[in-house]
Amino acid sequence: MLGIMRKYKESIVIKVVFVVIVFSFIGTIFLVWGKGSDGVKGSVSYAAKVDSTKIAIEDYQQSYYRLRGIYEQIYQKSLPAEIEKQLGIKKMALDNLIESVLIRKAAKKMGISVSKDEVSAAIEAMPAFQKNGAFDFQQYQQTLKSNRMTTADFEESQKSELLIKKARKSIQDKAVVSDTDAEAYFHKRNDRIELQYTVVTPESLISEIKLSDQELNTYIQAHQDQFKTLEQISIQYILIDPSSLASNVTVTEEEINTYYQKNIDRYQGKGGILPLSEVKDKVKTDATRQKAGKEAYEKAADVINKNIASANLQGAASALGAKLIESPLFTAKAIPANLATEAALTKKAFLLKAGEMAGPIETAKGIYALKLKDRKAAEVPPLAQIKGAVEAAAKQDKAKELAGKRAEEILASMSKGSVTVKLQETGSFSFNDQSSIPGIGISKDLMDSAFALTTAAPLPKTATKIDQKWVVVRLKNRTVAKTEEFQKAKEEIKKQILPKKQQEALDSWLKELKAVAKIEINQQLIAD
Repeated sequence: MLGIMRKYKESIVIKVVFVVIVFSFIGTIFLVWGKGSDGVKGSVSYAAKVDSTKIAIEDYQQSYYRLRGIYEQIYQKSLPAEIEKQLGIKKMALDNLIESVLIRKAAKKMGISVSKDEVSAAIEAMPAFQKNGAFDFQQYQQTLKSNRMTTADFEESQKSELLIKKARKSIQDKAVVSDTDAEAYFHKRNDRIELQYTVVTPESLISEIKLSDQELNTYIQAHQDQFKTLEQISIQYILIDPSSLASNVTVTEEEINTYYQKNIDRYQGKGGILPLSEVKDKVKTDATRQKAGKEAYEKAADVINKNIASANLQGAASALGAKLIESPLFTAKAIPANLATEAALTKKAFLLKAGEMAGPIETAKGIYALKLKDRKAAEVPPLAQIKGAVEAAAKQDKAKELAGKRAEEILASMSKGSVTVKLQETGSFSFNDQSSIPGIGISKDLMDSAFALTTAAPLPKTATKIDQKWVVVRLKNRTVAKTEEFQKAKEEIKKQILPKKQQEALDSWLKELKAVAKIEINQQLIAD
């Protein structure tokens, strides 16, 4: 089943089916591992409270991790936090536990019960407890023991699960597909329609928008983060060349040998590790460079540390024979070219207070010491400095708002028989699951509303938004499929749409149960 879902996971139908499976699965898991507390034994901390019944945090966690595991199986990868957030897994896991509690309570009020024989039959039918296709009591006991469950607890949980299944089925069984429902579905799938339409885009309205300085300032206040400048700093720094502080360094034979042993992997040839005798000159050069660098760093650090408390960078520069350099103001996103590769230096600079000195900082270029000269806080510039950017953004937002209003005005005018704009035509097309409408694009909402139009009611109730544009349509023509074809297919159509009707009935029932119940949710558990 999961393999099929992976292949067709973008299908609308599969998504609906998947939701139903997940809801059922989570209810089952909840009942297997814990059915909540009836308010007497419950602890202070809980995931949710439905009337007097508490749902334990442990039950929520088990539900959450199992639901997440299902999605990871379907998508064949670990779910990134952003995808998990989009799917709403935390909320879905808790919602289903809440629904399980509501359904159990409703089932009892409906007079639904589960017999011992029904529980036994359900357990004996579980593959996990069977050997060679038959129920095996020993395997049953061992499986429960390995999951730290008693037979009494498990059988009670199965009784609760069957109670939920019976209650759900009793509601679904009441769902009926009428001839009218079936005929509407038939015509939606078999009729062909032609639409006249017009598109209103924000871009087409921008030239109409005029904004005063007062309106622009109001816009700035509402969108400060959009126009706030980045924090800026300027620094003074010195760069010390290690060779200038350790120009006469020599190494002993022992130091050469020690360096070679510690870095032996650097000296390899085609046949493996090269003996010291073959690479001694290179090893000596490398060891000398390392020793010089260490001595230079120690000398620089000694001088810098003596001046750091007084922030006397100039004194350190003089003592080390280095030039004091001053940078212009810069932001973290626009580093001066000569410092662009010095991430350690610039990162430290943004952490300093004005007048504070830091160092030594060693990079590939050498050894740095620095001092923060100035810091300019992030701020929103006055309108005069950013008017162009503010005006462009404000007009764009205003145009988006105006586009929706203009589309509704056009629709209202058309409903009175007046067409104030030029209409385009789609040509004849039929309903498709991709929701692709000729000339307009992809929109499930518009596809559904368009095929609900008739010659007697050729206009939809509202305009449709597709991305940033608004579309107003009018039915030009509808080619109706033959009634005799419907009569032939009626019973089959009813079978096709019955599951959807049943799900709608179940959803409506659950909505009613939630509306009259007192539900408290631990919001921290489902917070993103």
